[in-house]
Amino acid sequence: MRLVHVHVPGLTPYHRAAFLQDRLVQSLLAFKSAPASAAHPPDPTVLTAQFHPVYTCGRREIGTVSTAQQDFLRAAGAAEFVEALRGGQTTFHGPGQVVIYPIIDLRRHGLSPRCYVRLLEKTTIATIAHYGIRGLTTENPGVWTTPERKIAALGVHLRRNVTSHGVGLNVSTDLWWFNRIVACGLEGKETTSFEREGITGQSAEAVGAAFVDEFAKGLKDIDSVSRITDRGNLDGVEQR
Repeated sequence: MRLVHVHVPGLTPYHRAAFLQDRLVQSLLAFKSAPASAAHPPDPTVLTAQFHPVYTCGRREIGTVSTAQQDFLRAAGAAEFVEALRGGQTTFHGPGQVVIYPIIDLRRHGLSPRCYVRLLEKTTIATIAHYGIRGLTTENPGVWTTPERKIAALGVHLRRNVTSHGVGLNVSTDLWWFNRIVACGLEGKETTSFEREGITGQSAEAVGAAFVDEFAKGLKDIDSVSRITDRGNLDGVEQR
């Protein structure tokens, strides 16, 4: 079975990636509802992208962020504010951060939700280790370089065991954006990046590809990774 890596080049609006993600999720859900309708199930897919500056809140915060706070986060039009269905609290996505959205059927790969979250954590730790950064987990969500510095945020959504959302991994992100919020609701903690950890000259695109390669190693029955650059057409993903 192949794992498809769909990379969105350059910077993209959050809503564009959300549209692509939803299309892939709906394809998997449709197959689960009527498996006889297709010769093969859709391929498990990982979507990677870098967003224009955007703050997103998790599903528990939907409807609770005041208009004044939303206006503050938008920074006079420099950023967007979006309510998302993922777990977790308010965080930032933007240039220099690779956002990684796996869209897979957990049952097809023999994973429980808890094991899936552990797989995302382990994959992130293995990915940053390639670049000489030591990662760890703590009692708080995400991946950290010390108990005080978070390098990657995790927030997932499940519908009938089909995954969406995932990981935001900071490579060369301007960390000023995180200073404007209590990132993920964790008081007294800091956000870090490859650059803050002393690893410079790495692209978010390359780090995203390294993550997908590591992720493939942890998925049952995956024997290859197929890479597709999104040019506004997902036919190569949805057809085998």
